[in-house]
Amino acid sequence: MKLAKKRELSQKRRWRIRKKVNGTKDRPRVTVRFTNKNIHAQCIDDINGHTLSAISTNNSDFKTVLPNVEGATKLGDAFGDVLTKNGVNTIVFDRAGRKYHGSIKAFADSLRSKNIKF
Repeated sequence: MKLAKKRELSQKRRWRIRKKVNGTKDRPRVTVRFTNKNIHAQCIDDINGHTLSAISTNNSDFKTVLPNVEGATKLGDAFGDVLTKNGVNTIVFDRAGRKYHGSIKAFADSLRSKNIKF
């Protein structure tokens, strides 16, 4: 019962944020999702409904990366390189209902270090 309530509140937070955060082709939305074993990040154009680029620790290059602050920094650096290669330099950051500290902050700071503007 308690776990169902937590999931419901988490979903409400995601919906509340998604009402305000929209990505376009010029300024796509970058969302990051942390699970117990992996990190997933996507760059999304919400107007056309397309994922422009994505990266995950499921990829063979990142099998040793853990979903912690250090892993978020490594994946953020790699994702920043992918974004600049695709010509994206300004984004809208979607933290998916999580607080902006710890691994979320490390991911965002590593994107900023690659000259991605929020």
